[in-house]
This record gives sequence, C-alpha cells and structure tokens, in this order.
Amino acid sequence: MLLRALSTRAPVHQGVPASLWKLGKLNHIAIAVPDMEKATALYRDVLGAKVSDKVPLPEHGVYTVFVELGNTKLELLHPLGEKSPISGFLQKNKSGGMHHVCIEVDDINAAVADLKAKNIRTLSAEPRIGAHGKPVMFLHPKDCDGVLVELEEA
Repeated sequence: MLLRALSTRAPVHQGVPASLWKLGKLNHIAIAVPDMEKATALYRDVLGAKVSDKVPLPEHGVYTVFVELGNTKLELLHPLGEKSPISGFLQKNKSGGMHHVCIEVDDINAAVADLKAKNIRTLSAEPRIGAHGKPVMFLHPKDCDGVLVELEEA
C-alpha cells in the first residue's frame, strides 16, 4: 500500500517553470587514448565497429576518431600540438580513459546562460564550434560531480 501511495504523488518537477532549453540525448562518450592507431584498430578490427577517419581539430588541440554504436558514438581523442588539453589528461592517466560525456541541447546559448545563472562554471566564455560542426560548451567538472560535460547544440 505504501508503494501505491508514493506512485500516485505528483511529479517532483511540477510547479517548476518550463526551461527555455531542453536537455537531449547522449551524443557521445569521449575516451582519451595514448595510441590512436591501436585504439582505432581495437574498435574496428577486434570489436567490428564502424569508425571514422582520423580528423585533426587544431582549434581544440586534438585528433578525433568517431566509433559508431547503435545508440550513440565513442569519440577517441589524441593530443594535437603542445597545448592539447588531452596531453595533460594522458600525463595523469598513462593508459588513457574516459574524458567527457557529450549531451545534446536544443539551444546552446539559452543553456549556457541558464547554467551560468545557476553558478555552473564553463571552460570558455562562449560556445565554440565542435567536432560535428555545431556549437559546444564544456562545463567544469567540479560543478558536475567530477564529470567533464560537453553540451552540443542538436
């Protein structure tokens, strides 16, 4: 009887004003890798996944390879240039590891403004163009339970 009483309660979000932006689906999980060719071969040759070509993104200091999965993607990241944020990550995590999660939003500018108003720090002042050619913003991991979160406009 107690479970039934709890299940008929109003949703917790009732009464909260509708947001000007909406959180969407998981776009990808990014993995920093010390050896891009070895990592690409693992997903393509051993696991049988479809993988993209290696693409340099000098403005972000990374090379990327996307691994297609049924419901999302993995983004393999490898340092490009001396100022790559992935270099520091790999110095602390020699064998690589999960770097960030990317979640889609319907309006990146509204999301960023709203999150900043809620004291969520961002890693840049304004959204930048990401690997998919769409605006992205990274949220500080200290404000997101230790997870680096990338928001990407859908």
